[in-house]
Amino acid sequence: MDFTTGFFYLFAAALLFAGFRVVTARNAVHAVLYLMLAFSQAAALWLLLKAEFLGITLVLVYLGAVMVLFLFVVMMLDINIDALRRGFWSHFPLAALIGAVVAGELIAVLWVGFPSIANNAPAVSPTVSNTRELGKLLYSAYLYPIQVAGFILLVAMVAAIALTLRQRKDSKAINPGDQVHVRASDRLVVVPMAAVKTAAPTAPAATAEEGKKA
Repeated sequence: MDFTTGFFYLFAAALLFAGFRVVTARNAVHAVLYLMLAFSQAAALWLLLKAEFLGITLVLVYLGAVMVLFLFVVMMLDINIDALRRGFWSHFPLAALIGAVVAGELIAVLWVGFPSIANNAPAVSPTVSNTRELGKLLYSAYLYPIQVAGFILLVAMVAAIALTLRQRKDSKAINPGDQVHVRASDRLVVVPMAAVKTAAPTAPAATAEEGKKA
C-alpha cells in the first residue's frame, strides 16, 4: 500500500464515520459539526483525485459559508430533537434497505473499477486549467442540466421557507397596504366640548396698585 492509498482509506473511513454520526447524533449542533467533518474529508478525497477545483470549492462554499449558516440557524431555532426522532425506527427499515443498495452499488463499482476510462484517458497537458475546462463544460455541454438543478434548488428553498413560516400571535408586523389606505378620521376623533370661561385673577392687580402708591 502506497502513501496515497493509505490516505484514501483514512479519509474514506473518517467520511463514513462522520456520515453515520450525522444521522445518529442526538444533538442537532453535533450533527451539523459531523456534517462539516464529512465535507472536509470529501474535499480531501477530491484533492487526492487531483480535482483541486472541486475540493477547494467544497471547502470555501460549503464549509466556509453554507455550513456555518446552518450551524447558526440550528442554534437559533432551538429544535426539539425528541419530536423529530419519534418516527426514526418506523422509517429505519426503508432507510437501511436504500443504504444497503447504495453500498452494494459502490462496492460493485469499486470492485470492477473503471478500466475503459483508466486505459483510454487522453494525456492532459500540465498547462490546462481544471477550473477553465470545468466552466466551459458546465456552460456549454451541461447548460440545461445546470438550469434544471438551479430551478430545483429554488423550489426547495421556497418550500423550506413555506414549511417553516409561522404566524406569531405576538408579532408587531403591519400591512403596508392598510397603512396607505388609512384616513385621518380613522386615527383622529374630534370631540365637541362647550367653552368654559374662567374668572380672571384679581389679587395680583390689587397688589401692584398698592405698590405704586407706596
